[in-house]
Amino acid sequence: MAYPDPYPQRPAPDQFVRRWLFITACVAALMLFWQFLPAIEAWFSPREAAERNVFSVPRGTGSGFIWDDAGHVVTNFHVIQGASDATVKLADGRDYQAALVGVSPAHDIAVLKIGVGFQRPPAVPVGTSADLKVGQKVFAIGNPFGLDWTLTNGIVSALDRSLPGESGGVTIEHLIQTDAAINPGNSGGPLLDSAGRLIGINTAIYSPSGASAGIGFAVPVDTVMRVVPQLIKTGKYIRPALGIKVDEQLNRRLQALTSTQGVFVLRVAPGSAAQKAGLSGITVGPEGIVPGDRITGMDGAPVDDVAKLLARLDDRKVGDVVVLSVERAGKLREVRVELQPGI
Repeated sequence: MAYPDPYPQRPAPDQFVRRWLFITACVAALMLFWQFLPAIEAWFSPREAAERNVFSVPRGTGSGFIWDDAGHVVTNFHVIQGASDATVKLADGRDYQAALVGVSPAHDIAVLKIGVGFQRPPAVPVGTSADLKVGQKVFAIGNPFGLDWTLTNGIVSALDRSLPGESGGVTIEHLIQTDAAINPGNSGGPLLDSAGRLIGINTAIYSPSGASAGIGFAVPVDTVMRVVPQLIKTGKYIRPALGIKVDEQLNRRLQALTSTQGVFVLRVAPGSAAQKAGLSGITVGPEGIVPGDRITGMDGAPVDDVAKLLARLDDRKVGDVVVLSVERAGKLREVRVELQPGI
């Protein structure tokens, strides 16, 4: 019968050192692998990494500006989305807790409020964006990459751009495109003209690398002037509506099937402005599915798809009367509709 050795032989000192060095090397290798894992993933799938970073503005930090003497601060919705609280740091170094007043995800706009007492900084003077010209000089102010109080300049490189919202959200229309350097952290900061007047809110960049590539976008101040006062007054933005049901994906399928452009009315809400105007949606009868009205224009301007219709409606206000170009059963007619409050 064998018994265990009560005095096992200990490893030689050099063997112990080799084991310790081997374990240390393994730990170091794992740490290095973990640190460079994102870069390795981007190397093996550069296309996917680029697509993830195309509209790259991280949440949690950004810029903003004082809107009025009441202490309202305007920034981007995606900057404060999901936050439980917010801190506003002013140019003089003072920090203040801010309360959320209202948001409009469809315009990527949010309004906060700080209580600064009688030492509120002056509000930003407001200009206009309807008269902007390509080539006009502009200035962007913000905190790119956490570098406070940064000013960049450039020109208006394009107008009336459209960008899809994050995660398939509502398309943001009428954006200003600029080549002024806009980087992560600039979101929510003001875009100014050469006279120092607000003409837009920096909202997004187009960049596979996540840094400025000379293509930035800003929400025009004319949109801001429609949205922000409503957010301050009611906490939400009420969009002008027709009282019809539309769907972007289904609309594209119907366009492909019929080889036509426009917006197919799927359903008309009972008692809505659209019903009073005589609009008709899709019906199902013994003959099968019968198409209803197809909206092809509004106030003389063409309407190619759902996003364009919503953008044209958003340019108006509740109570306005619009003239729709509507096609039904091959016949085109004009219909006057008084816009109602939407969602």
